[in-house]
Amino acid sequence: MNNLGNSTSMQVVFWTALLLLGYTFLGYPLLMRFLARFRPAQFTKYTCQNSPPSVSILISAFNEDAVIKARIENLLASDYCNEKMEIILVSDGSTDDTVKIAHCLKHPNLKIIDNPHRQGKAECLNLAAKAAKSEILIFTDARQNFAPDAIAELAIPFFDPDVVGVSGELLIAPSKPGSLRGLSSYWKMERRLRNFEAQFWSTIGSTGAIHAIRASHFTPLPDDTILDDVVIPMQATKQGGRIIFSRTAKAFDPQPLNSKREKIRKIRTLGGNFQMLFRYPQWLVPWGHPLWWQLISHKYLRILAPVMIIACAASNVTLLAFHPIYAVLCSIQFTMYMASFLGLYTPLAQFRPFSLAASFAFLNAMSVAGLFYFFSSAKRKGW
Repeated sequence: MNNLGNSTSMQVVFWTALLLLGYTFLGYPLLMRFLARFRPAQFTKYTCQNSPPSVSILISAFNEDAVIKARIENLLASDYCNEKMEIILVSDGSTDDTVKIAHCLKHPNLKIIDNPHRQGKAECLNLAAKAAKSEILIFTDARQNFAPDAIAELAIPFFDPDVVGVSGELLIAPSKPGSLRGLSSYWKMERRLRNFEAQFWSTIGSTGAIHAIRASHFTPLPDDTILDDVVIPMQATKQGGRIIFSRTAKAFDPQPLNSKREKIRKIRTLGGNFQMLFRYPQWLVPWGHPLWWQLISHKYLRILAPVMIIACAASNVTLLAFHPIYAVLCSIQFTMYMASFLGLYTPLAQFRPFSLAASFAFLNAMSVAGLFYFFSSAKRKGW
């Protein structure tokens, strides 16, 4: 009787973990795709060229003297109405020539705030937003470039009063062959999922390199905020309205994904998800935020995936003698883990199934690393 009870408990653990994993990585994207087609939420897209909204482009920069001139010139060369646009550059305690180079441009549309001490990106964005005089705030980074019509494509949807934010599309240079080439596929799927969410009603986050928010809906960020491109849209939609995804507002990143840089970025990003989870627990319930279900499905279940993977594998092993189906499922899991290992550490990474498996393992390992990053950051901040 005791063995029967133990096997029943293990079956509950196994199937719960397996179903949650299936929902997280396959079910939710497919569900959003269905909902986007079944009940698409269109926005009223006006093209009134006589009165475009005023926009402030906010850039937080730390030691970007190698790219800042080209970045500002790229923005100034935009097709957007010049008198309706301003660029606010906040130097986050730069110790190189970032500020000097920016001053040399001497453009009337460029405002420069020189922070003598490093305060972090979130505080720089707060300073820039406070200095902005426009109806629309556009957030971007120093490294990427905008297409000539990107600012207009970000601004036009705001003629619809329901739209409080617009996320653009970041196009990243193709990855070189290697174990993490599958990350490019992951990024493509992520963009498609955001598009499905926006078609249904609203996406929960934006692309940090190119997104816009109504100035009236911007809420100042806590100075240690890690994931500003999710917290800003979530704060905006909490007040009502939606964030749409514009595939015609394009930014270009010349640097392809590589293992070292992507590892640092993903640890920080996933650490930011844990920070958001603990800082805004009210967003987990329907009365706490209108996008609570999408947030749990899109963000929080992913960072819990390593726990589900371990629970699924461990419970599966204990059930091998219970029914032949568990031997089959255990073999499938073992095959996937072997494919991940071979994709990470052998030349088989050049083949798509192995690179995808390696990228899946990499992202889940980064979730664990992100948790440690969050706790170490929280400890340093003393909260």
